[in-house]
Amino acid sequence: MQPEATEPEEDSVWEEPPSMLWGLDLMFNAFNRLYVKDILHMRESCQVSGIYFYNSHPIFKVDVLGTVVYKREREDFFCYGVDDGTGVINSLCWKDEQWREQGDPAILWARSFGSSAREDFNPASELKKLRQAQHSSSHLEIGELLRVRGPVKTSRQQREIMASTYYKVSDPVMAVQISWMMEVPQLYRQCYDKPFHLDSSAQNIQGGSASYLLGRATRILKDFLKEKEVTRFRPYDIQDLLQPLVSRLPHVSRQPQKTASEQEPEAGPSSGPPTSFKQLRELLQKSLQILQDEGLVFRKVKCQDEVYHVTERDKDLLMAVRDILREDCRREKYAEKGCHILHVLSSVRQRYSRNVSKAALELVLKALECNSDIISTSDSHYTIL
Repeated sequence: MQPEATEPEEDSVWEEPPSMLWGLDLMFNAFNRLYVKDILHMRESCQVSGIYFYNSHPIFKVDVLGTVVYKREREDFFCYGVDDGTGVINSLCWKDEQWREQGDPAILWARSFGSSAREDFNPASELKKLRQAQHSSSHLEIGELLRVRGPVKTSRQQREIMASTYYKVSDPVMAVQISWMMEVPQLYRQCYDKPFHLDSSAQNIQGGSASYLLGRATRILKDFLKEKEVTRFRPYDIQDLLQPLVSRLPHVSRQPQKTASEQEPEAGPSSGPPTSFKQLRELLQKSLQILQDEGLVFRKVKCQDEVYHVTERDKDLLMAVRDILREDCRREKYAEKGCHILHVLSSVRQRYSRNVSKAALELVLKALECNSDIISTSDSHYTIL
């Protein structure tokens, strides 16, 4: 019960390892015998779709043994609901193409060798038996035991297994199931429940993951701006959003800075270790710079009070650009083709703010065009409607 109680806290601060290090985990290329409950609750990677994490282990292939609790058949595949006692997961099992395309092999062999086949060996009947055996192993009914191996996929917000191998398991005395139930807990204790730790050489590689951490922080800020629909903000309004990322930084980067001269005078503030606050501040500044470079935010006035405006929600900026186009497009010089984006940028910087970038202006022009306030006459020219 303790792992389940601590799971929410780990989710809030857990940092996904860089994709370049996934191959160092032996579980990455293995068919992992996980419980269905854990497969359904695995965290999907934000770097590569189709990759999931269980206890920091990158996983995309699983091996499941369970009872078929429902069945759905289509022309090309079977969809089995597999229940291992902890949960139910869909298993998409493709039909063998050779049986669907070539027709009945018994008939084909009978036509080719019917006249020359010996009485003691009939290829048609033997192939018919083989086909029946293959059919019985891949066509399961509700209540039968199925073993399926393959990659995990998420389709229509539902987790399922794309079977690469599947077959019916004959287990009249439950020997296979008992053996499975004894092996899987051992695998959990020896492998799955032990977090994926990097050695010293891998930690050196992880030093190059700073760009990934910065990208993660930038995505968090973008999601915040989209969900909250804020028009302006200050850095201290959003710095708590990045605190979980900083708290999961390697301890190695903090230890060399814990000298006596630094600890004694700065041990008083309740904001946490000074190194953590410095890392948080640096990460926040770099993330905000990326947002400015992309034109998502801008500072109307650069002063000590850092106020960032969200470009697409700044009504004054939208109105300024619209007024500039309305006035200038009346002039004969711009009446036919419209105003060039650089001309609009120069006018905006003169009338509204010198800190508006070209990227920010492009977002504003796109928003005005989506609202049918303006129209683009070419790749770089715009006119009022």
